[in-house]
Amino acid sequence: MVIPIRNHVLETIKQKENFTDKELQKLLVKDGTTITESEFNKVLLDLEIMGLISVSWVTKDSKRIEAVTEKIEEDKYEEQIKEAEKKDYEASFPSS
Repeated sequence: MVIPIRNHVLETIKQKENFTDKELQKLLVKDGTTITESEFNKVLLDLEIMGLISVSWVTKDSKRIEAVTEKIEEDKYEEQIKEAEKKDYEASFPSS
């Protein structure tokens, strides 16, 4: 039962990308998801461990929850360097 809740929480977070924990809980209740405080914290911890969200303390009683966006940039220069290093490594062995 935790996995469907975790997926729903993640999708909700991705909609806005930046919530406080109280805002997120209110939105989940509005969607009809009933979740206890301990379950909510466990879901947040699981999502943070998986690297899907970032949770940080704003005040003593509130946390900021943000979706982690992964930007993958292909750098042609870096690819050329890696290819050259691979060729140099292979060339460093004496031919048999």
